[in-house]
Amino acid sequence: MKQDGIHTLSILVANKPGVLVRVALTFARRGYNIDSLVVSATHNPKFSRMTVTAKGDPATLEQIIKQLNKLIDVIHASEHDTAASLDLELSLLKVKASGTSRAVIVKHIREHQAKLMDESDDYLIIAQTGTTAELNKFETLLNKYGLTEMVRSGKLLMTRGKEKT
Repeated sequence: MKQDGIHTLSILVANKPGVLVRVALTFARRGYNIDSLVVSATHNPKFSRMTVTAKGDPATLEQIIKQLNKLIDVIHASEHDTAASLDLELSLLKVKASGTSRAVIVKHIREHQAKLMDESDDYLIIAQTGTTAELNKFETLLNKYGLTEMVRSGKLLMTRGKEKT
């Protein structure tokens, strides 16, 4: 559920064209901005899972969830309690690294359980998976060395135990 005003929703939908647009419009009509959106097929190719993170009023979010559950191609939409679920993101970061800074950055990569994916004379590409907070912390650290590009996957979420996501 709500953590620092951020809401995470999991939406199981039919894997059909146009479903994403209808879901996004449901948020837009209520004045809710989507901060992150991840969509992928489930183990059953007839369905896709959408994980949406957004900030806003909880009462409005409750209305959005009700509206989503009324859409024909939405099987189930719900907000998740962060204590009862596992969430991760992936980030790829390109950082300028030459001379003495290169060795220090490689040390930070190990300390933050990240992975060096590619290197050239002046740049490193690093992959990191973790929570939003962990990725934010590593990004802030790399800014000191000349972070030039970054791309993030958005949050992926799965409920713990036998409860279905």
